[in-house]
Amino acid sequence: MVVHRFTGFDGTPLAWHEIGAGRPLIFLPGFGGVGSFMVEYGPVAAIAEHGFRVLVPDSRGSGESAAPDDSTGYPADVLADDGLALVAHLGFGDGEYDLGGYSLGARIAVRMLARGARPGRAIVAGQGLAKVSGPQRGGENHRVLTALVGGVVFEPDSPDARVVRALSMAGTPPRTLLSVLDSLVPTSEADLRRIIVPALVAIGDRDDRGDADQLAALLGDARFVRVPGDHGSALAAPELAAAIVAFLTEA
Repeated sequence: MVVHRFTGFDGTPLAWHEIGAGRPLIFLPGFGGVGSFMVEYGPVAAIAEHGFRVLVPDSRGSGESAAPDDSTGYPADVLADDGLALVAHLGFGDGEYDLGGYSLGARIAVRMLARGARPGRAIVAGQGLAKVSGPQRGGENHRVLTALVGGVVFEPDSPDARVVRALSMAGTPPRTLLSVLDSLVPTSEADLRRIIVPALVAIGDRDDRGDADQLAALLGDARFVRVPGDHGSALAAPELAAAIVAFLTEA
């Protein structure tokens, strides 16, 4: 795929990948932020086959996008700022595109909606209410990354070492990943109720984010669907791509 370039809200060089032709869908990747992974392992290619131009950015610090050297390059809500910058760069007006994401990408899509993005429809996949509206710091990833940046060496076969291996798949440095986590901002339940863009909330039936249905209930115009899989495998489930396509193409 050709790598396309734009600049973030602060001038940071960023990139996006693109597949397909038709109505545009901006689909934000999960933690680690490499858009091409969404094409290779996620629902993006299947969606594109149904007449969509799918644009998947590399998050700041990941993939083909620049990685600022220190935490000042990752201010609060920076990923939402960058997403809004991409919409502006593409020249999309209200209703002229759709917006979605998986896992952290879904959380950022919600932030963009809360801050005024007006796509025609929205996809919130692999995400639940607590992750969206609750404290953004803490959790396993933050704990492991903090220890890793601090010089802790994990036993090779330990649970924490397995987390490190999973987080390192995209090649993003641990300090950068930690800065991204520290930049996240919650979306309050009051703000969720004000989001009226039609939305699909989708979750794996074995995902530990068991409160995705509560997230759907708070959004102003949302439907909820479960697909086979846990948090990782549901991303590649054919049922997820089918649910997204059905939602985006319904009259």
